[in-house]
This record gives sequence, structure tokens and C-alpha cells, in this order.
Amino acid sequence: MIDATPQSLSNTLTLIIPHDLGGLRLDVALQKMLPDHSRSRLQAWIKSGLVTIDANPSTSKTKVWGGEQVLVQVQAKPETQAYIPEDIPLDIVYEDEHILVVNKPAGMVVHPAAGNWSGTLLNALLFHEPKLHDVPRAGIVHRLDKDTSGLLVVAKTLAAQTNLVRQLQARTVKREYRAIIWGQIWRNGIIDQPIGRDPRSRTKMAISRSGKSAVTRYEVLERFSVQTYMRCNLETGRTHQIRVHMQHLKAPIVGDLVYGFRGIVPIRAMTQTLRDAVGQFGRQALHAIKLGLLHPDTDEFMEWQIELADDMKVLLEAMRYEDPHTEEDDFELSFGGLQTEPYLADEDDEDDEEDGDFDDLEDGDIDQDDDLDAEDLEPEDKA
Repeated sequence: MIDATPQSLSNTLTLIIPHDLGGLRLDVALQKMLPDHSRSRLQAWIKSGLVTIDANPSTSKTKVWGGEQVLVQVQAKPETQAYIPEDIPLDIVYEDEHILVVNKPAGMVVHPAAGNWSGTLLNALLFHEPKLHDVPRAGIVHRLDKDTSGLLVVAKTLAAQTNLVRQLQARTVKREYRAIIWGQIWRNGIIDQPIGRDPRSRTKMAISRSGKSAVTRYEVLERFSVQTYMRCNLETGRTHQIRVHMQHLKAPIVGDLVYGFRGIVPIRAMTQTLRDAVGQFGRQALHAIKLGLLHPDTDEFMEWQIELADDMKVLLEAMRYEDPHTEEDDFELSFGGLQTEPYLADEDDEDDEEDGDFDDLEDGDIDQDDDLDAEDLEPEDKA
């Protein structure tokens, strides 16, 4: 079926359609001849003009009858780029022979995944320190969402990675975030609600009785007419944890298109300056500002804190300097008409919170903002 004569090009396959495949569509025939490539991938190549029949352009629906010469320009699978070093600048806050602490910018994916096989923090780390090729996941032990900025620790040795993972499991790693949310939060509190994959959407997480334990402590730093600036401390590290917990609190993070509520932006209650600032803010307002842990070699407690991300500073200043409201313009911002009950991923009611501090309460594929488990340290296929 495949002619491997010298006329074949380095990345081009020369195929002769066998007569027993006559009458089939081109994409179907190719899938039978090239079972290592999915039909959708072959269709994409055909659509891109990378497949010709007897030197003529083709479509997926083109019928073949046998005997035609088909040239297929084989494209490397995008996942083969996952572990290729890339010269991407890193904002390194601290580094020694055991660990590296980096300030990840918003917009950067931490670990390669579907749709993001290159340009990730992992690619940048492999360029910065080639020895990380020998450490599972290039030393990554916890992650942040693509559009969440802030501090991450990376292990530079397997021993350091194992130590950090154990610290994360023991909940001794201290992580502080800053968030700007819609609505007014009046009391500090704790959200202790398990998080699992949303059965209604594979790209989302949700509060779920069958999920993993998730605990977020929050504290009000500044309260404004329609927004609140908050400190959030993680005791656990689940995918999209703060975002899911803030949604459950009915106080979604500003700019969060996945876990926000539709139509909640209170345009009438904002000055034009604040409207512009919110409109120009292109991500969820969440920033990992502080990180503390026991050094995996010396066992000394170390802590790092960075400035608030510049775009969040701009948004915060717009909130601080908005014009005061007149009595006739003032109104209570309420989400009651949008979601009167906390969202649950199953049909069971959640237990009441024991502390009584509140009545009710996290890019694409799920890929970020979670901690590795011990089994994640097993070497993985980097092909």
C-alpha cells in the first residue's frame, strides 16, 4: 500500500490506493491505510492542501477507485512539541540547586495539554535548566490556571520534587492569593466544600459530594460599591479551587468567563472609568501573591511575596477612585435572581456549615491550579 521508493520525500508519504478500497471517500481510505493517524487529523491535512491525488487537490469527500497516487505531507503531532525547550523569558524570584520560584504571567499555560502543546512554562523551564528533562513534569508540583498570575515553585531534582509533593499533601505549603470579586462580602470566612469534575461539562469543575476535599479561607481587604478585594489562602490545591468556591459563595471573580454568572455586571452602579477598567480587564482577577514552604534540603521555612499584578493594580485603582453614588443611583447588588441556590454537581443537599459564617457558599481543557499527587511522580511518556 505504501510505496517506499527513493522518490518518497522526507516528510511525505507516497501511497497507491489499493483496488479493494475503491469506491470509498479519500479520508476513509487514508484512515484504513494509515491507522496510526486519526481520521480527524487526516481530514485536517486534506483541508489544508497537504494531500493530493495524482498531483491534483482533493477534499475529504473525493472518491477513490484504486490505482491513484496519493501524496500525504505528514505533519508532526502537536504533542511532540510538549517537551521541547523554548527560549521563553522567565521571571525568576528565587533559585538554588534544589528549587526555583517563578512569577508566572497571566496568559501562560503551566503544563502542556490539548490545545497548548508549546509556549508553556514547562517549555521555558526546559530551556532554562536542561537537567529538568530528568525530573518528571520538569519539576512542576503545582499549577496555576492560564489566566491566573503569580508564584509557583518548581523542583530541580527528583528528591526535591518528592519532598514538595509530600508537603503539599500534608498541607504545610502556604499559598496566598488576591482576588477581586463581584458583590460585597461582609465577613471573613472559610469554604470547606469538595470539588470534582463537573458531570455536565468536562472542561469545568464543580462542588461535588464525591469530589476531593477543598478548603479556602478568605478575608476582606477592601469593600467597594459593587466589588470586593479579598485575600484567599489555600489549604488544599484543587483544579480551579478558588474560582469554584467563589462561584459557590455567589461572588464570582471579576473577569471569570467560566465560573461567573451571566448578566451580573452592574453597569448602572459604576462610573465610566470603572466600566472602562472592567471592560479592558481580559482575565479572571486572581493572583498568587505569596508562597511559603520548608526548603526540601535545609528544612528551613522560606517565604516569598511579590507585588500585585499590574493589570489588577489598574483595576483596583479604578475601584478606589470611582465617583461616589447619589442616593437615587444607589441600589443593592444581589445575585438572588440569577442563582438562588449554590450549584451542586449531584442531587444531594450539602451539609450546613458548622461555623455559621455564611449561608452558602475555579482555558479549554482543565489543566491548572492543582497539586500533584504522589503517583504523578512516575516517569511519563515525553514523546
